[in-house]
Amino acid sequence: MNPYVLTTLIFALGLGTTVTFASSHWLLAWMGLEMNTLAIIPLMAQHHHPRAVEAATKYFLIQATAAAMLLFAATTNAWVTAQWDILQMSHPFTVTLITLALALKIGLAPLHSWLPEVLQGLDLTTGLILSTWQKLAPFALLVQIQPANPWLLIVLGIASTLIGGWGGLNQTQLRKILAYSSIAHLGWMILVLQFSPSLTLLALFTYLIMTFSMFIIFKLNKSTTINSLATSWAKTPALTSLTPLILLSLGGLPPLTGFMPKWLILQELSKQDLPAIATMAALSALLSLYFYLRLSYAMTLTMSPNNLPGTTPWRLRHTQLTLPLATSALATVALLPLMPAAMALLTP
Repeated sequence: MNPYVLTTLIFALGLGTTVTFASSHWLLAWMGLEMNTLAIIPLMAQHHHPRAVEAATKYFLIQATAAAMLLFAATTNAWVTAQWDILQMSHPFTVTLITLALALKIGLAPLHSWLPEVLQGLDLTTGLILSTWQKLAPFALLVQIQPANPWLLIVLGIASTLIGGWGGLNQTQLRKILAYSSIAHLGWMILVLQFSPSLTLLALFTYLIMTFSMFIIFKLNKSTTINSLATSWAKTPALTSLTPLILLSLGGLPPLTGFMPKWLILQELSKQDLPAIATMAALSALLSLYFYLRLSYAMTLTMSPNNLPGTTPWRLRHTQLTLPLATSALATVALLPLMPAAMALLTP
């Protein structure tokens, strides 16, 4: 892609998210979300592969549907209450419709089925943008509105954690596994959103770091399936040794960073007299942990078959920058001791 076009699209992505962050008017927020959608679609279809074009088309249709729902709900709210302020949402119907529209935008269950298929059709760099940056603007709106029915977010969160765990069990494509991992993590964030928004932001921050690390690792190894992970020992042995720690951090095992938000979310749910919901969320984490362990096993404890037509690739000098990966991998593994400082910054 032409670097000037690429720069323009990246700038439009950042501007769309910033407009949504800064807006207090529903039309401005909607405009920022549309800028985001229109900026990422050329990035999705840049390789002119049928799967990429299909993914871009699906993404456009889903985002257009969600944007139409959001605009309809905001217009209905303005008709009923005579105001467009995001923080002044009071009508139960419009709040529920906007919550469902934003859930469709980020891929919460049961509105999730588009996310694995779209992510599977993209290259790893665009998939990284879709899994991280594109979640920020809808989350900024979700944090600002309070649903009329407190059980709506709880049902969406539990459904996402369960489906994100079940869906990834039988997958062999790494991008689909990361998609279901994203759905499960989003479920944890949504569960605690109405009780402690600061915890949701902490979980979102740690999710962004961990997902960034995994996408960069797969991009460095040029791996898109579980079988291709078996060649990692020959290409990047040091990184292959570190990757299981990052995967287990995604699964939420102590003493790694991913344990921090899950522990605090379970604690908050227990404080809110929701022990059954906390138990279901904790058990659903075991489902996700299984396929993280499966990836760890495939990457570190298996060797790729060697034959004459296809020998194991040897270590070559990489042209990709490793500093972002080193920084994010360190944060993914070792941020747990900084939990009190993070909570002090996020607590009002």
